Amino acid sequence: MRRSLTPILLFAVVASACSFTVGSKSPSPAALPADTLNSTPLPAAHEPVEGVVRRVLPAVVNVTTDISQQGGTGQGVGTGFVVRSDGVIVTNCHVVEHASKITVFTSDADPKQFDARVIGSDCLHDLAVLKIDATEMPTVDLGSSADLLLGQRVVALGYALALDGGPTVTAGIVSSLDRTITAQDPNCDPATCGQNLTRTYSNVIQTDAAINHGNSGGPLVNMQGQVVGINSAGDDNAQNIGFAIAIDSVKQTIADAEKNPLGVSAYLGVITRSVTSDLAFQLNLTVQDGAYVVDTPSDAPAQAAGINAGDVIVSIDGHTVASADDVGRILEGLRAGQKVPVQIVGTDGTRRTIDVTLAARPGPAELP
Repeated sequence: MRRSLTPILLFAVVASACSFTVGSKSPSPAALPADTLNSTPLPAAHEPVEGVVRRVLPAVVNVTTDISQQGGTGQGVGTGFVVRSDGVIVTNCHVVEHASKITVFTSDADPKQFDARVIGSDCLHDLAVLKIDATEMPTVDLGSSADLLLGQRVVALGYALALDGGPTVTAGIVSSLDRTITAQDPNCDPATCGQNLTRTYSNVIQTDAAINHGNSGGPLVNMQGQVVGINSAGDDNAQNIGFAIAIDSVKQTIADAEKNPLGVSAYLGVITRSVTSDLAFQLNLTVQDGAYVVDTPSDAPAQAAGINAGDVIVSIDGHTVASADDVGRILEGLRAGQKVPVQIVGTDGTRRTIDVTLAARPGPAELP
């Protein structure tokens, strides 16, 4: 995965799985009836995680890339999952960024190998959509990240650490919803970009299911085997913290890539999160809904037009923006090169309208 996150400090209390009644004596092993000793495994029907893996694993693939680097060529390893039987695959943008060649291997005992190409992307949500020439591929269903609850069980699949022997499975719970994280760019040459170039991702799910290098691009699934997130980052400085891009934030891009491979999409260049009553109170905002601008990538149309972090977008091209999801939905109906009015509320509560000339959404090799 070749990525590190800004340091996060936490303390965790590990609870034992054993329990007993206060004041009672623990029975000795000899006193236990023979039929209470768990000497045989539970049937598969009683192992929910195993059932999820059996359903999802055939659609999980290994994504290997040849990457042009200063002084030679390197190789990267990530994960993806098949969403359409004719070979449409979802992975992370950073997995395939700057790749001169993309190769996909299936998770079969005798893996099949395919050349892949990028047909769609949304690097602001760390998404890339690939296509291989294949038929009758096993697929996985997309679920709804909006339906997730804190504490809900989830399973992560991927090729962690590029270990031999096939993919890795980890299980855990949803630890937090709607995180915004900052990650160092794994593909930028420090000689030209400096040491502190970072990217910010919003609409991120936090989980304690282990997500390690190589897991990037793999599915985070619920106990029905539906994809609710795309594994994106882990934190080397803390335990039991992993992050996945919420699937709802990228569904439209996946659908667009399926319908119109390599189609040019309008690009505003803002990383946003939905304004809620809690966020408005926390940040002392003067509006109760809209899309709060977390960051604007350099050279993006928004930044060039004067939209800054801390502004709240409330309208684009005359369409009301009530949440972060509305930004993407409205942009889908616009085209690159079009000049549109964007109404924002500044940090001082002033409402103003800015004309922004939309660009073409950059692909994985082009995002600065």
